Amino acid sequence: MSPTPCMRCHNNKAIVKRPKNHHKVCRDCFLTIFEDEVHHTIVSSRLFHPGERVAIGASGGKDSTVLASVLKTLNERHNYGLDLVLLSVDEGIKGYRDDSLETVKRNATQYEMPLQIVSYDQLYGWTMDQVVETIGKKGNCTYCGVFRRQALDRGAKILDIRHVVTGHNADDVAETVLMNLLRGDLPRLSRSTSIVTGSSASEVKRSKPLKYAYEKEIVLYAHHKKLDYFSTECIYSPEAFRGTARSLIKSLEKVRPSAILDIVRSGEDMARLTPDKGQGACGCDEGEGVGGCGSANGRSSGAELAQMEASLNNQPGSEGLETEITSNEASNGDGSVRLPIRHRRPKEHTPAPLQTLGQCVKCGYMSSQDMCQACTLLENLNKNRADIAI
Repeated sequence: MSPTPCMRCHNNKAIVKRPKNHHKVCRDCFLTIFEDEVHHTIVSSRLFHPGERVAIGASGGKDSTVLASVLKTLNERHNYGLDLVLLSVDEGIKGYRDDSLETVKRNATQYEMPLQIVSYDQLYGWTMDQVVETIGKKGNCTYCGVFRRQALDRGAKILDIRHVVTGHNADDVAETVLMNLLRGDLPRLSRSTSIVTGSSASEVKRSKPLKYAYEKEIVLYAHHKKLDYFSTECIYSPEAFRGTARSLIKSLEKVRPSAILDIVRSGEDMARLTPDKGQGACGCDEGEGVGGCGSANGRSSGAELAQMEASLNNQPGSEGLETEITSNEASNGDGSVRLPIRHRRPKEHTPAPLQTLGQCVKCGYMSSQDMCQACTLLENLNKNRADIAI
C-alpha cells in the first residue's frame, strides 16, 4: 500500500492526522499550519502592538512551552516588535513545581528570554503544600487559582509589564464553558470565552493566543519541534471539578472531533447575551482562508434545521406525522393537543448595579470589595491555622 501524500503540499508523506479536522499532512506542513493559525488569531484579534513588552506565563508544561516557542518564531518571522519575557509562579508544590521550574530555566536559556519567578511563600506566606495540609485536597484549586492570578499580576508589576499571555488552549476554554453551564454561572461566560481579559480599569491585560489550538495538536507540535517541557500533572488537580468537565469533553471529541471548537463557539455566542457582552471570537475567514481556529472547512451554515423542516414538508403524507402543541386548554378536532400556560407576573427589569474597582484594604491589590479574594482566603487559612494550634 502506497504512503498517503500530504494533502497540503502533495509531495511529502503524511505523518500527522490533525485531531481538529482529521486532515493528513506532513511534518513541515503541520508545523506551518499550526503557526499560521496562531498568527491569524493574533492578527485578527489585534492582541499586540509594536514595541510592547509581553510576559509569557511559563509553567514548564507543554502549553506554555509551545506558546513561548511559537511567539518567538512569529515575532521574528512577522516582525511583531515584541519584547518577550518569561514569568513563572512557584506555588510551592514539592515533587511537581520545583521540578518544572528547572524546565522553565532551561527554556529561558533556549529561547534567550529573561525569566522572573514569583512564589506563593513570598507573596502570601503560604505554599500550596501548606494550604492542602490545612484544608485538604477538596477545594484547594480555588485557593491556587485565586493566588495564581494575583501572583501573575504582581509579577508583571515587578517587571513593569501590562500584558501577560497564557497557554490556555481550546480544550481549556471548552472545559470552562461547560463548568460555567453546569454551575449556572452565565455571567462568567463572558470572561471565560474572551480571548482578551481585563479592562481599562485593570493594570494588567491577559490574552490567550492558543485559544483555538487543540491540546492534542499542541502536544504534536511540541513533539515534532522536539521542545523541552515538563509533562507531569499537578498532584492536587485530580480532585478538581474541571477534571469532570475534561472527561466529558474527551468523550465527546471521540464521537465528534469538532466538538471542542463547537463548545467554544457556543460559549462565545452565549456570552454575547450576558450583561457584559462577551467579545473575543476569532475573526476567521468563512471561506478557504486560514482561520485562527482552523474550523472554516467543517463549519456548518447554521440553517440545517430549516432545510430539514422544508424537506419534510415537501414529502407526501407528512401532515399526519406531526402533532401540533398549542397553548389553550381545550382539545381541537384536528389532531392538535392544547396545553395550559402558566401565567406569571411580569418582572420589573432594573439595571444591575455596576461594580466599582478599588483597592484591597490589606494588600492594595485592585478589588471591587474591601478585601480582595486572595486576602479573604488568607484570612480563612490563618483562622484554620489558629484553630489547629488551639
